[in-house]
Amino acid sequence: MRLKYPTDIRIVRVPCTGKVDVLHMLRAFEKGADGVYVVGCLEGDCHYNSGNLRARKRVEQVQKILDTIGIGGERAQMYNLSSGEGPLFAKYATEMHERILEMGPNPIKARRQQAA
Repeated sequence: MRLKYPTDIRIVRVPCTGKVDVLHMLRAFEKGADGVYVVGCLEGDCHYNSGNLRARKRVEQVQKILDTIGIGGERAQMYNLSSGEGPLFAKYATEMHERILEMGPNPIKARRQQAA
């Protein structure tokens, strides 16, 4: 099955979403990402017990930080899927891509481009 999702999306694989730290997500924005979304196991079905719950809390922290600094917390999202839901992954990827396009580029990236 060949899934179609926007080519702008960069996938970073980790053994568990519980390993995704706040700093990883913020660094992505610092380096120019327009949005970040984390896709983890279904809640209550994590292979590492509670990794996806830790990831959700961290995404919520990032959302608060982004709102505080004026970038917009909706640029960071968390989704839960099982490994067999590839078409749903592609749907979420497309939705996130469209949401980011509506918001425009990352303000940090825009400021850097203006300065250059």
